[in-house]
Amino acid sequence: MRVLYDPEPRTTDDIFTPEDLKAFRSRNQVTEWQGEDRDAFYAAHLPRTEILISQQPMGAERLALAPALRAIFNVETNFLPNIDYEECFRRGIHVLAPGAVFAAPVAEMALGMALSLARNIHGQHAAFLRSEEKWLFEGNRESELLAGSTVGIIGFGDLGRALHRLLAPFGCRVQAHDPWLPAGHLRRLGVEPVDFDTLMSGNRFVFVMASITTENSGMIDARALSLMQPGAMLLLMSRAAAADFPALCAAAAAGRIRVATDVFPVEPLPKDDPIRHTPNMLFSPHRAGALSFALREIGTRVLEDMDLIARNLPPVSCRRAERETVAMMRSKPVDRS
Repeated sequence: MRVLYDPEPRTTDDIFTPEDLKAFRSRNQVTEWQGEDRDAFYAAHLPRTEILISQQPMGAERLALAPALRAIFNVETNFLPNIDYEECFRRGIHVLAPGAVFAAPVAEMALGMALSLARNIHGQHAAFLRSEEKWLFEGNRESELLAGSTVGIIGFGDLGRALHRLLAPFGCRVQAHDPWLPAGHLRRLGVEPVDFDTLMSGNRFVFVMASITTENSGMIDARALSLMQPGAMLLLMSRAAAADFPALCAAAAAGRIRVATDVFPVEPLPKDDPIRHTPNMLFSPHRAGALSFALREIGTRVLEDMDLIARNLPPVSCRRAERETVAMMRSKPVDRS
């Protein structure tokens, strides 16, 4: 396959194991962008390109330069609004993103943070460092079990399903809200489908695992938070844009709920941002999915789907952009700064 390779902001070392990189280069004719003028580089090489690995804009003019193009792989892993998706659909060009590689790492972090919220592991650790720890029952007055509890998952895509698998041994009742999935489909996946308000009000643990779209940005607002049970736990694991952060911090500071978040409105978070000092919040600096294991899986999945495409079979290892939903996606691109 003739490949135009421009993985920025990822690096080759990020996304390929040495073995996968060797296979990638040996099986394909790879032309790699190496810092030259991009417009000239793309104009020169797109006419022969069959596979494009790039997050750069691919509007109608660039796509017209690539008559042999069969697939675009976004190894940054988001479906960005910089592609003429309609033209890709018209021409049968697959637009693919291997974002599912982050599902298991994010789910594990979500589970760990939920246990820490429930048992105040982080709080008592900090108290120990100050010589202010509370022993035995005194240190557990607000603790509760995840086991046998009620759990709500907002968004039942790759992240939500990975979390659901990890919750199985805990014997929780699990509800899910995902307006892009029919109720029967959710039931067949083993969860109880509910509307948004029922999920927010009916569960001790609420996990926000949804991608950001034009429909759900800011859905965790003051009204939604007011529905939560006193002392319930909310874990924001997908994108910061899902939440109204001032309202989230106010609810935590008032002691109404406990909050854990791996994402923030601005990243890195400024050192003087008042969010840092909000009580009843557990913080993680957007590291839930940032594992070398997950990043190296990107290259593996790209190679798997490239092999299928070369054999005129549909790709299965990466997620395909869908005509009906891709225009609604609003995830922010990766920022390595």
